[in-house]
Amino acid sequence: MSKVFLVGWVNVATERPCRKWRFGLTMKPHKHKTNSKLEVFDPQVFLDTAGVSRKIAEYRRKESIYAQGDAAESVMYVQKGGVKLSVVNGSGKEAVVAMFGPTDFFGEGCMAGQAIRMGTATAITPTTLLVIEKQELLRVLHAEQELSDHFIRYMLAHNIRVEEDLVDQLFNSSEKRLARTLLLLARYGKQDQPVRILPKVSQETLANMVGTTRSRVNFFMNKFRKLGFIEYNGKIKVNKSLLTVVLHE
Repeated sequence: MSKVFLVGWVNVATERPCRKWRFGLTMKPHKHKTNSKLEVFDPQVFLDTAGVSRKIAEYRRKESIYAQGDAAESVMYVQKGGVKLSVVNGSGKEAVVAMFGPTDFFGEGCMAGQAIRMGTATAITPTTLLVIEKQELLRVLHAEQELSDHFIRYMLAHNIRVEEDLVDQLFNSSEKRLARTLLLLARYGKQDQPVRILPKVSQETLANMVGTTRSRVNFFMNKFRKLGFIEYNGKIKVNKSLLTVVLHE
């Protein structure tokens, strides 16, 4: 079941316990500030400066990046914008299985031997991607330890997220699933300053992600707005108070 964790540590200077809220299962431990700057690996800077062979691709809102059944030959890194990944079954029913934003990789199935794309990737806002061919990424991962470590951490966190999504679908109500989806889209738990204003996403897309009907999504969105959990007027602004829906048992 998706949880919000209360992480505790001790302030070295005062020896008093400190606490901080963080959302999600893939939290990073809090690092104390020191006088010296901590170097954080930035995959964007690395890809820009390390001579990695890649191309930049730009997509308009609702433009297809690749389609289910296409040959899987490259991995994408999101520079800016947003991408949804959807799957259509034999009877034509669509399910949105993932959403990606800046600093996310997707299309990595080709690295594990997938010959064709298992879903369709579509830009949900004007989007800029770095497209890296499979063989080039394999070469760089073997040669550059920092990128390899970052990529492995990202893939492990992604797998945890998939497991968390499955548990969420099996055990949580549609209201709690919607709250969690909105928080994840706002990237709570992934960075210190969440993107509170979401990229334009329709109630139909939210319904596909949550696994419920559009009318139920509309009902809960209005409820969240009345309670002050979100601000919803064309664009969706997610307030931290929405965490209470996920915390409530």
